[in-house]
Amino acid sequence: MSEHYYSSQPTSGHQIQEFTATLRGVSLRLRTDAGVFSKNRLDSGTALLIEALPLSPDLRSVFDLGCGYGPIGLTVAKLLPQAAVAMSDINQRATELAAHNAAANGITNVTIRTGEGFTPFAGLRFDLIVTNPPIRAGKQVIYPLVEQALHALNPGGSFVAVILTRQGAKSLERKMADVFGNVRELEKGGGYRVVQSVKTGAELPGSPAGPASPPKLEE
Repeated sequence: MSEHYYSSQPTSGHQIQEFTATLRGVSLRLRTDAGVFSKNRLDSGTALLIEALPLSPDLRSVFDLGCGYGPIGLTVAKLLPQAAVAMSDINQRATELAAHNAAANGITNVTIRTGEGFTPFAGLRFDLIVTNPPIRAGKQVIYPLVEQALHALNPGGSFVAVILTRQGAKSLERKMADVFGNVRELEKGGGYRVVQSVKTGAELPGSPAGPASPPKLEE
């Protein structure tokens, strides 16, 4: 079976390289490697997502779900120094790169963990959850993440995702609308769509009674 970037332990030989990405006025020097998503350059979907993200000084807790080597979460952490930014990925090589990139760029308001889905930060709540999901993993992986995002958000919090139009953007929008009761398109371009759903109202029945996210995420 061929290796995917959502493999937990990539076995491909290392091909370490570095490049600089600049988005929303933030320049990051990023190290990548074989066995991770978009190792040669920042992909267009991620770039569109970063530019479209609804960021405000009121945000205190952000979760980059499936962070890869870190471009989304690290950019957000630079733009929102008051926020605690959680980052996770199932791919251990990716999270090791993300940790390196955080240190190399002097970013300290991030907590990076390895694991599947929301498991690494189970029980925490966030003001914003953002993801460029591993769409090739299939709906059986992506749809549960949408459902879990609802319970991992603070009331009024947003779930924002980017997806290729031809790879199921409309079906993802329908799923988000079903789960959250709302969905809107924030941006589109280059064949991608950035979509947002908001957790409205008070706590919903069936939500876990976990604590709200602390100002600083502890290892």
